[in-house]
Amino acid sequence: MNSKAVATPRRTKEILDTYGFSFKKSLGQNFIIDVNILKNIIEHAEIDQNAGAIEIGPGIGALTEQLAQYADKVVAFEIDQRLLPILGESLSPYDNVEIINQDILKADVKQVIEEQFSSGQGVKVVANLPYYITTPILMKLLMDRLPIDSITVMIQKEVADRMAAVPNTKSYGSLSIAVQYYTEAQVAMNVPKTVFMPQPNVDSSVLHLKMRTEPPVNVEDEDFFFELVKASFGQRRKTLINNLARHFKGKMDKSDIQAHLEKAGIDPKRRGESLSMEEFALLARHLN
Repeated sequence: MNSKAVATPRRTKEILDTYGFSFKKSLGQNFIIDVNILKNIIEHAEIDQNAGAIEIGPGIGALTEQLAQYADKVVAFEIDQRLLPILGESLSPYDNVEIINQDILKADVKQVIEEQFSSGQGVKVVANLPYYITTPILMKLLMDRLPIDSITVMIQKEVADRMAAVPNTKSYGSLSIAVQYYTEAQVAMNVPKTVFMPQPNVDSSVLHLKMRTEPPVNVEDEDFFFELVKASFGQRRKTLINNLARHFKGKMDKSDIQAHLEKAGIDPKRRGESLSMEEFALLARHLN
């Protein structure tokens, strides 16, 4: 086992100085410099020697190194070519790591899973995600319906709260429903800014998403369901009837929408954030 862990302030600084590496703000690079935090993430992800792990944005290999010690195999997607030689060195003690120099948003992750992991192996995504692109990455992973067990990611606290939020709370919105349609979402822990180099301007949380085998609600037309949900939160202070009338203008009269809401047993004066996923599914069936 490598005694000189990457995830310490001293070792991180040493690596960056050796390679003359400068952080790219456009790539949202914040490296973790606390081994205990990484071990906690791995524990929440339930990584063991049978698991396959997919990492996104390994940076200089802080989390990758820890994953390599616990998982059977690690496949990491890194977009920044400047980091490849660094990863080659920092991960040289491990023969169970594969680095793919590709943008995760353009990658065929399903194919990578088929090629890199053994058949039937439990695969989990574990990552410290770049904050500026968290939502597109997570929604791609969910909508591609990958053969994975779970996703455990370090993201901006505010975004984690939104993804795990329940109805009638300030954080609850269309993102909460989109994420919880595919997963059981839980904020596993909050993380201070001090564990990063450089320190981000925002607080962070580790979000654990356990993949569902079936959606929690019965939806006939997923595209319409998500369109309806998004429209219901169009302007948060507006009532459901006003948001929907505005969105479906030209397609549906306000009186029709009101009749459907009443038929579904939903008060038109309610606001989007008061509706459960079940109520949105019911309303989608009536309106569609």
